[in-house]
Amino acid sequence: MTPPDTPQAVLPDLGRTDTDPQPPIPARAPTMAELADELTTRRAQAHYGHDPDADARHLGKGKLLARQRIEELLDPGTFTELGLFAEHRAVGFGMEDSHPEGDGVITGWGEIDGRTVFVFAHDARVRGGALGATFAAKIHQLLDFADSVGAPVIGLNDGGGARIQEGIDALAGFGKLFARNVRASGVVPQISVVLGSCAGGAVYSPALTDFTFMVEGMANMFITGPDVVQAVTGEKVTHEELGGAYTHGTRTGVASFVAADEELCFEGVRELLSYLPSNNAESAPYTRPTDSADRRCEELLRLVPVDDRTPYDIRTVIGHIVDDGDYLEIQESWAPNIVCALARLDGHTVGIVGNQPAVMAGVLDIDSSEKAARFVRTCDAFNIPLVTLVDVPGFMPGTDQEHNAIIRRGAKLLYAYCEATVPRVQVILRKAFGGAYIVMDSKSIGSDLSFAWPSNQTAVMGADGAANIIFRRQLRAAAEPEKLRKELVAEYTEQLMNPFVAAQRGHVDDVIDPADTRRVLIKSLDMLRSKRARQPVRKHGNEPL
Repeated sequence: MTPPDTPQAVLPDLGRTDTDPQPPIPARAPTMAELADELTTRRAQAHYGHDPDADARHLGKGKLLARQRIEELLDPGTFTELGLFAEHRAVGFGMEDSHPEGDGVITGWGEIDGRTVFVFAHDARVRGGALGATFAAKIHQLLDFADSVGAPVIGLNDGGGARIQEGIDALAGFGKLFARNVRASGVVPQISVVLGSCAGGAVYSPALTDFTFMVEGMANMFITGPDVVQAVTGEKVTHEELGGAYTHGTRTGVASFVAADEELCFEGVRELLSYLPSNNAESAPYTRPTDSADRRCEELLRLVPVDDRTPYDIRTVIGHIVDDGDYLEIQESWAPNIVCALARLDGHTVGIVGNQPAVMAGVLDIDSSEKAARFVRTCDAFNIPLVTLVDVPGFMPGTDQEHNAIIRRGAKLLYAYCEATVPRVQVILRKAFGGAYIVMDSKSIGSDLSFAWPSNQTAVMGADGAANIIFRRQLRAAAEPEKLRKELVAEYTEQLMNPFVAAQRGHVDDVIDPADTRRVLIKSLDMLRSKRARQPVRKHGNEPL
């Protein structure tokens, strides 16, 4: 007997014959395996794009593709992407004709040396990497995650600023990005890597972050480009001259690091992160040292001349003191009369600020004051103790310095040290004169400990200048003024500039053997590691910006 649910059984009831047209057979629903295969295809298309010519043009400029950059930066196989299929919603000006997946920016998280980091990378193949509303929203989400979970964020910048076709929506996207940069400032490390164009309002996000890397011959940053400069001022200037890596590494200080190529740039980012904590509630990673904490630095007995006019390289001093001679200098080619570096002492990260006698005698000026102030504040924000190596003749005199606000800019360094609550240790190597002595983290502004080498001379000014003022009348009346000058200079030096005078009056905690500097610093910072400082309740201070 025919089962009642077969077509033959129901045909008589419907009054139909075998020759009547049959009803359409419903389309078979795809299986989960088929859907997964389709997803794989769509992900591949979204990953690699639909325009091989755009890839070739980008690679032809000597650049890596955005995904290649992320792979080069992160630990292998650790990247997890967000917003792969996100598309813009703009209409008009041809925008509705093209909806590339991801909308020109790749966002997600991964690991560097096993630590979580968030990363975004502009994809210059898509509308030149220009920012629109969806593009911006993806970065906003990333910064919100970084802020909430307490992990560094790295931006790989290679884009043309705001997307003109999206108008005010694009501008608002930048505004919300800047607000998040500020909110995360001092909370998680923010690192900007400029690998191509970064112009107009786009430059302000890197400017608001903690560190900026630029690649030579590839990166540029400026508010207005060469064409606008020429149209408004008549001045002809190239992209490189106006805002290239060399310009920002040597003249403006905008670039914290300048790299020869992308590979070296990413190595630099990884090295920098090894010195930094993931957020402001943590300490920097500890690295088990191979260098002895009790190692004497005998070379320092010969390296620094007692004569305060003879130059030497403070970087060599730093190299002898820190673990294994390794350190990472920040803004190496800008304001070289002061050196700012991250290093380790007995495996713990420290920030080192040192006057550089090999450049301009180590004098403080407007640029070096701002450079050091920025570094001090960064270290303080991320719980990195500060070591200050002092050999400073004073502030740079001259109308150029005065008219360019050395008063206000020098006060930035003073403010930064006074506000810092991390452990702070000062070592006076040779000379420390006038207001520059105070500003270079003296005990009077809150340094926890101060040590001096036997060559230390601390006073309002050098002995020659002091003798000319204090003993002016005696020198004018003297039969042999030069002989008397030498005697008076020696008297002034003995009475006021002797390191033991400063120690007797409590301005220096101890006069130490230079060869013991490493050991003394390690023991001091070990004692200070549990330091707790209280700040007054206030909204914020009013730094002399």
